[in-house]
Amino acid sequence: MKNNKKLTETEEYTWQYITRDFNEIGKLNISELSQAINVSNATIIRTLKKKGYGGFSEFKHEIEQKKNNSLHVLTNKSLKKDTRRSIIKNYQEVMRTLNTLDVTAIEESILMIEKAQRIIIFARGFSELIASEMLVKFQLLNKYCELHTDPNIIRPVSARFTSKDLVLFISLNGETVALVDAARNCIKNKVKTILLSASESSSLAHLTSLQLIGFKTELSYFPDYEVHSRLPLSILSRILLDAYAASLIE
Repeated sequence: MKNNKKLTETEEYTWQYITRDFNEIGKLNISELSQAINVSNATIIRTLKKKGYGGFSEFKHEIEQKKNNSLHVLTNKSLKKDTRRSIIKNYQEVMRTLNTLDVTAIEESILMIEKAQRIIIFARGFSELIASEMLVKFQLLNKYCELHTDPNIIRPVSARFTSKDLVLFISLNGETVALVDAARNCIKNKVKTILLSASESSSLAHLTSLQLIGFKTELSYFPDYEVHSRLPLSILSRILLDAYAASLIE
């Protein structure tokens, strides 16, 4: 946790200078910085410690992290406004999905996958693309998996599963009727279920055993069609699959 002890006038000047341009400060060592500001090395260190840093090295390390997390493409002066907006939209979906990721739910999901004799995936629409990728990867990992996308099959087949099976629902809004019906069938047969979605308050979120929730912006460039981005679902599915694959190597 950073401190905010009162700075002297010289220290305040030092702090304002070193936080003015992270790109430039990151290139300097402490001696070069002290010459540029015209203050002593001790003043720089004292200033940073008052701000909660252990020293200049720790401060530079945080600068590097901030630089790595920034979108350098947005500094391109030739970038058009609409293109910038679309980049930010996708960046937000990625970062907010990762930053709000329920790590405990991921770990529990892996255990559920390991214990299940069969994995069954239900998906509709654009979510079928993500489901198809998951199907292939589970098969490559020698885990029995099947995928159903036809509502006329999803409903009846979901009534035949047992407690030894695990069902994965992939649904952006969590309200797909056929999937909601299937989730109710799973509850009746005590079948464990996992939901990948962008809605934590949906019908499927209330009907499934475990939920992995991503972040979806409201902005859509195809407002007249049900083709919202599945990017948060793709992120969740890949984290889940990579984590499961890694657990097999350990």
